[in-house]
Amino acid sequence: MIFVGSQRSGAKDLALHLMKEENDHVTIHEVRGFASEDLLSALREAEALSKGTRCKQYLFSLSLNPPPNETVDTQTFEAAIDRAEEKLGLTGQPRAIVFHEKEGRRHAHAVWSRIDADEMRAVPLPFTHRKLLDLSRELYLEHGWRMPDGLAKSGARDPVNFSLAEWQQAKRAGSDPKKIKLAFMEAWAVSDSKASLIQALKERGFILAQGDRRGFVVIDRQGEIYALARWSGIKTKDVKARLSDPKDLPTVEEAQAQNAREMTPALERLRNELDSKRAKAREAAEQQRAALVKRQRSERHALETKQEARQVKETQERQSRFRSGLSGLWDRLRGEHAKIRDRNALEAYDSLLRDRREKDALIATHLDQRGSLKLQQSKDAERFEWIERDLKQEEERLRSPERAVHGEPLTPPKRKRGDDEQDHDLHRT
Repeated sequence: MIFVGSQRSGAKDLALHLMKEENDHVTIHEVRGFASEDLLSALREAEALSKGTRCKQYLFSLSLNPPPNETVDTQTFEAAIDRAEEKLGLTGQPRAIVFHEKEGRRHAHAVWSRIDADEMRAVPLPFTHRKLLDLSRELYLEHGWRMPDGLAKSGARDPVNFSLAEWQQAKRAGSDPKKIKLAFMEAWAVSDSKASLIQALKERGFILAQGDRRGFVVIDRQGEIYALARWSGIKTKDVKARLSDPKDLPTVEEAQAQNAREMTPALERLRNELDSKRAKAREAAEQQRAALVKRQRSERHALETKQEARQVKETQERQSRFRSGLSGLWDRLRGEHAKIRDRNALEAYDSLLRDRREKDALIATHLDQRGSLKLQQSKDAERFEWIERDLKQEEERLRSPERAVHGEPLTPPKRKRGDDEQDHDLHRT
């Protein structure tokens, strides 16, 4: 079921639009939470209430369009509207529901007042498009409707087309049974034949194959084996009805060989990307080192220039303490000259120690900066080594397909009473 929602004003225009006689049938199904019982008066109530707030778009209008060629009963429409109301944060707000029938199709409109009468403020509606898209996807999966191509979004796709960063992310995420099951459900929902299902699974990184006893199985890029009916939540008879005979599909061993053929060039591409990134990282590291050394040399030169200028000034100041002529002779006779000389020598030594401390402090800072850069570069190099190790492991696995064929498959989710409902609540925003 496709949802189209918008915040709006114009109570009269909306009411007249919903009551248009161009439809074969128009049914006011519900007017709830308003003092008035007719649609126009109810929406005008919301407009009047909004005058006490600064809200300009005081209504939220939602259209609900079921899939073509699907007959949807009233209860299903109501349940969908209730779930939309909860997702949007409009629970308890006054609302009206109108059904339209035209050219043999039935769809619904729901309108809510956004004004909270108790708080006298508008209910905020963030991320409405995303929330309605998520709900639409959930309903398609729950009811087994043919899902439009652009609606499926499991986040799973073929690792053959991964970039190096995406491949790393997938490796970190591991195999999430919920994501795998959602991928199967979506692939089933967007396909209507064996050929389209094969393509939909391939786009998500899976290969449809024939199993020994399980009829139709699915192989992932890691070599794990899944029973299609069990993991997709589809009845075995429905799977057989759509896909007919599995004998024209590859066996598990053939699927493994196909996987190896397709993944080998993909891994080679990832390795080339890794080599390129590593070379660029090394070049960037050398540029960072050169830039740091240049800056540090500049800072040291500036310090030396500053200290030399200060030394000249301080030497001149100390020298100026000696008097010349008869005054200077008198200072020598009474010992004052010796005192000044000793004082100047002590100050000169203190200045030398001070300059050394400043230079040592700058050197220590520079060593710390260089050490931090070296540590970061070492971490980057180690990260590249880990990625290369993972690639080697993948290549080794592909060279030994029997390990993947005979390895333990993932444990499918245990079936419990009520799983048919729970299985469809797997969408993750």
